Amino acid sequence: MTNIYSHNYAKELDEQDELKVFRNEFYINPDKIYLDGNSLGLLSKQAEKAVYTIMEAWKSVAIDGWTQGNQPWFHLSEHIGEKMAPLVGANSDEVIATGSTTTNLHQLVASFYKPEESRTKILADALNFPSDIYALKSQLQLRGYDTKKHLVQVESDNGHVLKEEDIIAAMTEEVALIVLPSVLYRSGQILDMEKLTVEAHARGIMIGFDLCHSIGAIPHALHDWGVDFAFWCNYKHLNGGPGSVGGLFVHKKHFGEQPGLAGWFSSEKEKQFDMDHDLTPAPHAGAYQIGTPHVLSAAPLLGSLDLFEEAGITKIREKSVALTSYLLQLLDHELSGYGFIVRSPKLAKNRGAHVFIEHQEAARICKALKASGVVPDFRAPNGIRLAPVSLYNSFSDVWHTVQNLKKIMDEKTYKNYSNKRGVVA
Repeated sequence: MTNIYSHNYAKELDEQDELKVFRNEFYINPDKIYLDGNSLGLLSKQAEKAVYTIMEAWKSVAIDGWTQGNQPWFHLSEHIGEKMAPLVGANSDEVIATGSTTTNLHQLVASFYKPEESRTKILADALNFPSDIYALKSQLQLRGYDTKKHLVQVESDNGHVLKEEDIIAAMTEEVALIVLPSVLYRSGQILDMEKLTVEAHARGIMIGFDLCHSIGAIPHALHDWGVDFAFWCNYKHLNGGPGSVGGLFVHKKHFGEQPGLAGWFSSEKEKQFDMDHDLTPAPHAGAYQIGTPHVLSAAPLLGSLDLFEEAGITKIREKSVALTSYLLQLLDHELSGYGFIVRSPKLAKNRGAHVFIEHQEAARICKALKASGVVPDFRAPNGIRLAPVSLYNSFSDVWHTVQNLKKIMDEKTYKNYSNKRGVVA
């Protein structure tokens, strides 16, 4: 039997990998191992082709591109939404490609936060990405509420994972809305969205999720779970490109309601150019668009989502679990005693698509890793995220990463760098 800690074992896993052919679909620097796909996914050849196709339509038919060509821009957001819907377990009309993560959160809170009488609070958590909390606080301030009193943030016992029973206990009669991450951006913990939705609805509270670190990495069933809304970015696991258009989900039970923030593309398509000053909202998730689609920023998703349709989210998740489990095995075997602490859940069912480790020298270790050819992700004050992505990373990538990390620690080359983050981390 091959030694599981050897490179030969990693190569055997690569030979058995059903998704290995997709690696050839991406532009990969042969001199680097890219493990930062949970911050920015790599460019695929399909995404590049889709951008050129949209550009060609602009070049050849100009304004008629809104209604002509293989992919008319007027319905682009809906079309991309249909392609994304299977990844979040939604009906095709419950998803729309639009806005950015924070813009979409503002829209959804403006639409579904309906304080009345004693129900005035928004429930969130203390481990969420800062931008979500910024948005929630600003929405409360716009309604005239004190954020210290009306934003409830569930704390973590250890600063890394949340207990679902603590979240449920915080679902009091004073809570009007709940917004939580599906996967925690640091530790990678997966929250039980179905359970939390059932508990919220049993108490008469609407609930939504930030899927930034789960879409394209784990399966969802938002419609069947009854989740009220969700929002996400598309530049991480979905490889939509830097600053690409985001996405949102609204359960069909809410169709027909006026969006909190109405805009030009909130309109029902057939009535949009009637130029009526009274909005007739689209009878689907499209009602929650605000502005004109960012066509060039949405274009890469057309190609990228074709790859996800071909690979299938179930197989993507299976390989992701195998990659992160293998990474944890190697870290435990090769780097025990080097001062690293694994903060990601050990159980695969509770872990997203990355591994989070801490070290007091994390910032300089990340710099040394990058110099060695491995691209990690640093999170202040002392965290390192390693994200092997199913569509373009290999088990050999994981093996070489741990070997590079061990060499850096043995030779102490990390001391050549300052232990401070860069401007962008």
